[in-house]
Amino acid sequence: MHNPPQNSATESGLAMTSKLPRVFPEIAEQRPAEANAACRYPAHLGPGRLCLLLLILISQLPFSAALAENWPCWRGPRGDGTSVETDVPTVWDGKTGENIVWKSKLRGTGHASPVIWNDRIFLSGCDEATGERILTCLDQANGEMLWQKTVAKSKLETKHQLNSYASGTPATDGKTVYVSFLTVDGHEIPAPNVGSERNVTPGQILVAAFDFSGNELWHVTIGDFISAHGFCSSPVIFENLLIVNGDHDGDSYVVALDRSNGKTVWKTPREHKIRSYCTPIIRDIAGRTQMVMSGSKQVVSLDPRTGQEVWKIEGPTEQFVSSMVADEQGFYLTAGYPTHHVMAISPDGSGDVTTSHVRWQSDEAKCYVPSPVLTGPYLFVADDRGTVNCFETATGKRLWQDRLGKHYSASLLTANGLVYFTADDGITSVVRPGDKLDVVAKNELGEYTWSSPAIANGILYIRGEHHLFAIGKH
Repeated sequence: MHNPPQNSATESGLAMTSKLPRVFPEIAEQRPAEANAACRYPAHLGPGRLCLLLLILISQLPFSAALAENWPCWRGPRGDGTSVETDVPTVWDGKTGENIVWKSKLRGTGHASPVIWNDRIFLSGCDEATGERILTCLDQANGEMLWQKTVAKSKLETKHQLNSYASGTPATDGKTVYVSFLTVDGHEIPAPNVGSERNVTPGQILVAAFDFSGNELWHVTIGDFISAHGFCSSPVIFENLLIVNGDHDGDSYVVALDRSNGKTVWKTPREHKIRSYCTPIIRDIAGRTQMVMSGSKQVVSLDPRTGQEVWKIEGPTEQFVSSMVADEQGFYLTAGYPTHHVMAISPDGSGDVTTSHVRWQSDEAKCYVPSPVLTGPYLFVADDRGTVNCFETATGKRLWQDRLGKHYSASLLTANGLVYFTADDGITSVVRPGDKLDVVAKNELGEYTWSSPAIANGILYIRGEHHLFAIGKH
């Protein structure tokens, strides 16, 4: 492993007069390392009740502490795109610099989201010219690079045009950062499970761990991976485990590694062996801890400590990309390919519950890639092709649909009691939840983006095609 030389390339927003201060570094010492990183909470609270409870609790804290929340993994501290922060910007302009605290030029490409822990930001990327898969650490205060490490050097895999060579979002517990990539040697085989004949590059999933100083702690290969669409798997932290989804067009699996050394603790084979790209969510619900994910022609609940199946639902389609969400009533999914579904699932089943535990199902939204978000009694869904939808969680009734963008890849976000829809052209629509569409603001980034946004310590982070933007209130 080596550290490729690179000069800092940070650009200030036009309105910026001072650097963003480091935000509350003392809080890392006050909270358990895994409390914010396991992406898990008691689902009987639901996102709405949870946010209310957290707001009541943090209202008793000093003002500075009340603002702080890390974003340690894919879709944030609860793995569902929700933030309890209340002072997140709703207006910005990447072209004029309005409310742009800083923007930092990024080496390489990637669709992975940033993860943030106190004063550190971590991003995965790929230098397509050299084949280096890289992990970068930035200073949260100003976007300057603190270190950059080559995790692996490999030929470029075959992929879908909307995928990247660094799409898996890292995860951190506040001490260690974990990252995953696909490595290939360049040989090709006929692509399985495709409509038209072509060759693809099979490879292996590499998972690595680094400390906050950029020192590699361990790296392992966890298994084979074949897909005509390329690779994306975001690690999930749970207790002493690091869980990685290995769905692909071959002998698929979900694996749990010991976070201290990378050794396999359990590895569960997947029944249908079909590619999907979903990150599991973990909830304490229906009297047990459940890790739920869609993919490979199924929706499954596994015990995250053992990998044993709790329940499953066959279908409702073949391939899945978006992650699921949950409230006190159960789980919700959007999918997929070749058919499209929105579905609500009761969480208290055992075994095959295909015919007994689907609360409602709708085919009115055609969402494949963006993950949905819950707020209050509403489920918000972005159609890849530019429309947005609002469903009533209790009944599945679609309350409204409208076109807000040209195309959506980024998953949805909620904070301030608002929902953020970021389209591929960099335009974010901020919507107030309700029975009718209410657009609060539309904001231009000035770059294309295919990465899901993140919120930490009052700052909204959006990874553009060339820069990471830090957006805050001046």
